[in-house]
Amino acid sequence: MPRLLLAPMEGLADDVLREVLTRVEGYAHAVTEFARVSGSVLPARAFTRISPELRAGSATSSGTPVRVQLLGSDPACMADNAAQLVRLDPAGIDLNFGCPAPTVNRHRGGAALLDEPELLHAIACAVRRAVPPHIPFTAKMRLGVADTGKALDCARALADGGVVGLVVHARTKNDGYRPPAHWEWVGRIADVVVVPVVANGEVWTEDDWRRCRAVSGATDVMLGRGAVADPFLVRRIRAGADAPADRAAEWAELLPLIAEFWLRVLAKVEARHAPGRLKQWLNLLRRNFPQAEALCRELRPQADPRQIDPILVGHGVPLLRAAA
Repeated sequence: MPRLLLAPMEGLADDVLREVLTRVEGYAHAVTEFARVSGSVLPARAFTRISPELRAGSATSSGTPVRVQLLGSDPACMADNAAQLVRLDPAGIDLNFGCPAPTVNRHRGGAALLDEPELLHAIACAVRRAVPPHIPFTAKMRLGVADTGKALDCARALADGGVVGLVVHARTKNDGYRPPAHWEWVGRIADVVVVPVVANGEVWTEDDWRRCRAVSGATDVMLGRGAVADPFLVRRIRAGADAPADRAAEWAELLPLIAEFWLRVLAKVEARHAPGRLKQWLNLLRRNFPQAEALCRELRPQADPRQIDPILVGHGVPLLRAAA
């Protein structure tokens, strides 16, 4: 069966959303938001803050393994942090060469390094020496900074540096998240490396998944924002169902997950930030669920969490049952 992976999504898919999304079974593994490595060895608590799953066998409560992602540009420092992370026995360690965020790129992190395949190779080699063979060591990259001119060189650099798998987000840094994703480049990269290559980018529906695999030639696909907007996409893909999604039934199944998400957000962040997190997810759910559109309209002016609860309950979100 082709594997489906849950993508790292900085500022969106933290441990709270990972926990909820992986309740819908079907992911081979998930990857965390990145741990930023810059000049020092992070304490263990920095890794467990990004991935509380490390305290529970490096898996969500549903049993989905969670790999931890590192971002940085100094090979020795990346290796030292990988060695620190190894002590926590993660389900895997991943390198980030895909983040397009300007604040990250200005500090020589993420996709900004894709103009320097020699540096990617040095980082991969250094981290490879720090990670024992039993822990999967992978990387995620985009197609380049402004163009695809060095995409193949970067992929070779990472594979030759010792990664055992590569996820390719089929856009450049400058493309950001604008469609289309250039899935054909995933196949070109797979042709020049000996490690498995996973396709990523612009997969929102079952049809997108099928076209992505057909165009890229990749067996495995990583789902990102498409999985957040449609939490049941992973299940429908695995089931191979041809019938249209039953959105009413899925919304009913989603309501307790929204309740759990909200309660976990309230327990994790300051109260003033909690409504924004809920609205962020609901805003993506609007792509597929008209019920989320109606809920968004009511929640939009609310900034006080105490005003959120009765609105959620009024829309059928079972907060009391979730709390119990």
